[in-house]
Amino acid sequence: MAENEKDSGGKPGGAVVLPPEVMELHAVRKMSLVRAWREHLGLTQDEVAQRLGVSRPAYVQMETSKTRPRVITLKKIAAALGVEWEQLRD
Repeated sequence: MAENEKDSGGKPGGAVVLPPEVMELHAVRKMSLVRAWREHLGLTQDEVAQRLGVSRPAYVQMETSKTRPRVITLKKIAAALGVEWEQLRD
């Protein structure tokens, strides 16, 4: 398969793969995908904020399910978490 035939998330056929634990946190506990991934990875808000170079309160706003971070912000968060940015899209 050619590189341009891959979907978002790097998987053929358009599938974005999420671990069941992340899906449960997101769907059942109503967490944003950003928060669900952070908790799944065992990271604190302070750790992720440091990786992003922002304050903890600024990061908290990014992971609140009431907000929808821009794509550029999702890409930065994804890099800090070590996941594909498409895996953070609600």
